[in-house]
Amino acid sequence: MARRPTPTAPYRCTECGWTTIKWVGRCGECQQWGTVVEASEQTGILRAMTPVAPSAERAARRITEVDTADAPRRTSGVGEFDRVLGGGIVPGAAILLSGEPGVGKSTLLLEVAAQSARAGRRVLYASAEESTAQVRLRAERTGALHDELYLAAETDLATILGHVDEVQPDLIIVDSVQTVSSALSDGVAGHPSQVREVASTLIRVAKDRDLPVIIVGHVTKDGTIAGPRVLEHLVDVVCHFEGDRQTSLRFLRALKNRFGPTDESGCFDMTGAGIAEVPDPSALFLGHGKPVAGTCVTIALEGRRALPVEVQALTIPGNGGNPRRIVNGVDGSRVAMVLAVLEKRLNLQLSTRDVYVSTVGGVRLTEPAADLAIAIAVASSMDNHALARGVAVIGELSLAGEVRPVTQQAQRRSEAARLGYRTVIDSSVGSIRDARNALTLHARGAAEPDEAPTF
Repeated sequence: MARRPTPTAPYRCTECGWTTIKWVGRCGECQQWGTVVEASEQTGILRAMTPVAPSAERAARRITEVDTADAPRRTSGVGEFDRVLGGGIVPGAAILLSGEPGVGKSTLLLEVAAQSARAGRRVLYASAEESTAQVRLRAERTGALHDELYLAAETDLATILGHVDEVQPDLIIVDSVQTVSSALSDGVAGHPSQVREVASTLIRVAKDRDLPVIIVGHVTKDGTIAGPRVLEHLVDVVCHFEGDRQTSLRFLRALKNRFGPTDESGCFDMTGAGIAEVPDPSALFLGHGKPVAGTCVTIALEGRRALPVEVQALTIPGNGGNPRRIVNGVDGSRVAMVLAVLEKRLNLQLSTRDVYVSTVGGVRLTEPAADLAIAIAVASSMDNHALARGVAVIGELSLAGEVRPVTQQAQRRSEAARLGYRTVIDSSVGSIRDARNALTLHARGAAEPDEAPTF
């Protein structure tokens, strides 16, 4: 009996290539919405393609003959922004900036545009979400007015390209890619096909003219960049602007960078007059005043930047059989593990006490290097003894009570010494019990004759 021919799937996902015999709104493989389209004609080696001879300037050259001076970096005028980019903006670079709504993306880019304009570079700021009057009001508030900064409130890609031909800028900022549409693609603005068409056109213009372009991208509810995944593959740099709405502190991080490292971070402070750089944020995450029981300083890493962060702990007797564990700025599961280690290895009765652990300044500690600081802060609160001044604690805590080394430990120690911390407790002590004993001996040696020894 002849085998029935397998029907060809007429629909295909533009993201992962998954096929289906009927149209669906969501891809069954990559779970992306709106990416399943009708399968087009076959491409690749099955189609005949006529080779095109390259021009003289586009001819292939030996890699040793390529001159890197053709792409010199230039500063944006905002030092923390340049730090994340790897030293400055590369001509022809396509930069994607994402972040939660209201975190300050437009304010940051308006400051970048103003500083670039003050440096003598013409900037085109294409706002597809706000009118020119709204952008002007923000610029007046933040002091970002300059004659070389041009504004255009456009949602049509062809009109934006017309502004580029007319203004001849040295930098383009498009806010945002999800609100710009192209007549060459079907769908409304924000559709995956529209986002892909708009981004690829802007990147092609950037590459052809050696004109850097900064594109703002929205994020979804789970924090990922909205739109097709190919958007992140097209651009050269992907930056994420984040921060807690309850505090004014903001961090800029590079998730992808073809021109530099991705382990740098920029620190900013949102004020009523705009956004300000924080080149040395050491004092933001430390408490002020006399040493208090339940506080401990650790050296955390934000990218390649070492920052002192104060961890605070408070323990009080519980009222029931289910003690409370409230954390802020630290991982709750790691705090629970640290409390179990303290109860087992140091015989601290924490199962009947409510424990509160928090950081200062709204910073969030996600690395295990803060384990030892959390443990010492909780033990200090239990004993009601404050640590002596000038002590910093660094280390990961294992279930066996061992203090393990952490990444970039030498850099953390050097930063602690620069900030005046004369005593650093790290993995060299061996265990949590030895760390506690070392702090007790240091406190007794540092105490004044008429002063009670601290923990």
